[in-house]
Amino acid sequence: MNSEKEALEFDEIASNVFGPIYPVIASQIKEKMNIKEGTCIDIGCGGGHLGVEMTKISNLFTYLLDISPYALKVADNRIKSNNFEHRMKTILGDVLNIPFENETVELAISRGSVWFWEDQVKAFKEIYRVLSKGGCAYIGGGFGNAKIKKEVFEKMEARDGNWEERRKGFVKDNNAEKFNKILTEADIPSYEIIDDDTGLWACIKK
Repeated sequence: MNSEKEALEFDEIASNVFGPIYPVIASQIKEKMNIKEGTCIDIGCGGGHLGVEMTKISNLFTYLLDISPYALKVADNRIKSNNFEHRMKTILGDVLNIPFENETVELAISRGSVWFWEDQVKAFKEIYRVLSKGGCAYIGGGFGNAKIKKEVFEKMEARDGNWEERRKGFVKDNNAEKFNKILTEADIPSYEIIDDDTGLWACIKK
């Protein structure tokens, strides 16, 4: 996001169209990874929706990491509106050079950002570097469940009649096979790919 206007427009869609997906995905992450305390990073956080929902249902301290200062301004406001100043913090940074020491993060999460990473292999190496022993990462994209996915698609089609076609063009190369290749090249020894009608995720345990 290269401007404040763009960040606000993105956040409006994230809040009013995609809003219902974030608590569902946060619950799925909690159930799958079973990490309830320690340090969490929401990478490519945008307005911080997923990180906020993760903080609500855990004892994690969550850092919202994004390369856009405009997105982080929106995320800061979301932290304040949820009274999470004591449990959340924004950080300007890049997934290719995560500003954390080795093995200091219990949970790394990211929804929708991975497809934009300049060097996905290097990014996953960085994520694995900062994960603590026993730490986990849940990275990818999805809609939570089929009902919410249908609702999101209907709302987006109403806003933009070409949305579904453009989305298909964007996601066609983002598949389980590609994730496997990236994670193998990044020397990630233990992972699982979740690939179903509602999303595609890489689940990593260190």
